[in-house]
Amino acid sequence: MSLPSPRFRILARAGAARRGVLETAHGQVQTPAFMPVGTHGSVKACHPDEVARAGADMLLANFYHLALRPGVDLIEQLGGLHKFMGWSGSILTDSGGYQMVSLDHLVEFDDDGVTLRSPYDGSQVRLTPEQVVSGEVRLGVDVAMVLDHPVAFGSSRELAQAATRRTHLWAERSRQVDAGSSLVFGIVQGGFEVEQRRESALRIGELGFDGVAIGGLVLGEPAPVRFAAIEACIDCLPAEVPRYLMGLGSDLELLTAISQGVDMFDCVLPTRLARTGTALTRSGRLALRRGQYRTDPLPLEPGCECPACGRFSRAYLRHLHLAGEILAHHLMSLHNLHHLGTMMAEARAAIVAGELTSMIGDRVRGLTAGSQDPAAAASFPSPGRPVP
Repeated sequence: MSLPSPRFRILARAGAARRGVLETAHGQVQTPAFMPVGTHGSVKACHPDEVARAGADMLLANFYHLALRPGVDLIEQLGGLHKFMGWSGSILTDSGGYQMVSLDHLVEFDDDGVTLRSPYDGSQVRLTPEQVVSGEVRLGVDVAMVLDHPVAFGSSRELAQAATRRTHLWAERSRQVDAGSSLVFGIVQGGFEVEQRRESALRIGELGFDGVAIGGLVLGEPAPVRFAAIEACIDCLPAEVPRYLMGLGSDLELLTAISQGVDMFDCVLPTRLARTGTALTRSGRLALRRGQYRTDPLPLEPGCECPACGRFSRAYLRHLHLAGEILAHHLMSLHNLHHLGTMMAEARAAIVAGELTSMIGDRVRGLTAGSQDPAAAASFPSPGRPVP
């Protein structure tokens, strides 16, 4: 089991929102926190030091993919995942439940574990809850996520109930694994029904994990369904542990979830958008493919201190993107990560100052008035009610 000492401290509150710090074996993670995604042990097109300078205290890597290639044995032999990646900050590994669902034609779930075929070489692989946590611990990660069984939006109630029951069973078994200095987070499932979500949050919250993730969302469901599910989970989770919402990455949805009481986030969105030539700005998403930026001398966002904005124009970055130059992916990714890192820092400061609602209002007004995407704020919900 993981260490019994408390590792998460709440420093300030603003309604349901929390400003905290998570202590790991590799340092402090300031929360609310956004974790850039390095699925295969690398944030695409970015040097680890640059990712840290963009404001990241913790990265997410994927155990499922790393276990299949290059393998746990090799990474352990070479000194663990931190040394392998050249990353000195904290690392959280996802167990891969989401990826398994997205590759459902290659996967079979049962109560003992998961049988899957590798998407790389077609070989058959068997994973159990114990093997997943033990493998993550062997990688030397700071936070190990348990194996879970999410279901896609639109799945039957019966499938959601079976997957939730299985997730609870696997969580109980995962608690028996000696995690050494790694923290272990449980995962709430429950499909998209509020009562199932509450039941799952209560069950997982009672198991004494170091933190709890809200999983099985951002799978195609409408925003109102998503935020109702988040609120149902928050109502039932223990207050003293960090709460992690898996897979959310758009600005105002992040801020809304923070206002509901979520502490940690991850998403591929900022780097994936960067590779399509799209920048995140306070005025909405800026798509450099548009002809209006062909001669634009401005930086992606005036006032931004990222490496792209400090030196290069929109016109130049557009040229690089259209020419297929790798430098475009690199600079745009750093900008988008810096954008979210800055937003998280501002949210932390706003919580301490009791001004989070005002900050979210400013962001909404910026998107609404922004020339890049005037309707960007229309689909976002208002910040949730204060949650006890």
